[in-house]
Amino acid sequence: MITCDKCKQPAVTFIRYSGAHLCSDHFIEFVDKRVKKEISKQCRLPKNAKLAVALSGGKDSTLALYMIKNIFGKHRDLELIAITVDEGIAGYRPNSIKAAKKTANELEVPHYITTFSDHLGFTLNTIEPHTHELTPCTYCGVFRRFLLNTTAKELNVTRLVMGHNLDDMVQSIIMNIFKGDPQKLVRLGPHRHIQPGLIPRLMPLRTIPEKESYLYTMLSGLTIYDGECPYAIYAQRGLFRDMLARAEDATPGTRHAILSFYDQTIEALTQHFTPAKLNKCDQCGEPTNKKKCKTCILKNELENKIKE
Repeated sequence: MITCDKCKQPAVTFIRYSGAHLCSDHFIEFVDKRVKKEISKQCRLPKNAKLAVALSGGKDSTLALYMIKNIFGKHRDLELIAITVDEGIAGYRPNSIKAAKKTANELEVPHYITTFSDHLGFTLNTIEPHTHELTPCTYCGVFRRFLLNTTAKELNVTRLVMGHNLDDMVQSIIMNIFKGDPQKLVRLGPHRHIQPGLIPRLMPLRTIPEKESYLYTMLSGLTIYDGECPYAIYAQRGLFRDMLARAEDATPGTRHAILSFYDQTIEALTQHFTPAKLNKCDQCGEPTNKKKCKTCILKNELENKIKE
């Protein structure tokens, strides 16, 4: 039997990039320390701050809510809520919303649900047949960010907490490097420079690998929905996920090294590629560097396609 390096209890995992075997208690402690360190590094919350966790019901967002609740739950001058975006994906999102509701209820966190249907006039299922030039994931990503930001503003949120794990972060970094898009690299969360009209992101799990996030939820008995979105087959991200998985398997620690390199160079990138001056969208009033924001452009195009 393989035992924990710290206490000789049965090990539940082997951390390849550190060479450590850890039992359940020491694994949870290992993750907790890094999450707390990451939160303190990303920002200092003002008094009477209001945090909103983007809660999908999946493992990462559920863990983010659980962690934030544990860390800040006893702070009387801090309010915590959860926001779920319902894109209207039949057979998928209803199940994740059920898990999200259960988690929010168990943690006694107010839970708000905002929908594509109510705010945009259509669901992702009705959009999909009209996404010939772009993938459904393109529309979904733009519309989700729009609804999270507008809902957070309506609820007077100070920081929007996202459940992005280490794998998500590194995939985003590599994708933007491959696309030759330093502007998007600069805009990746957590946000160091607050732009008017945009709720800054807090990413407590950004150094936690996906497998560790999943193991933590299992050991903590959290309710999650682990189904895969039916539109995931269209996502370009899968290519970079597979590539990075092979690199990590060959050289443990690759993901952390890429994130560390990004963190060491982001300030220099920011100084060279300064954030664009934002205007208000002519149509909806949301921040944009053009006359119309991406959400309104895509929404107008869809409305025209659906009418045809």
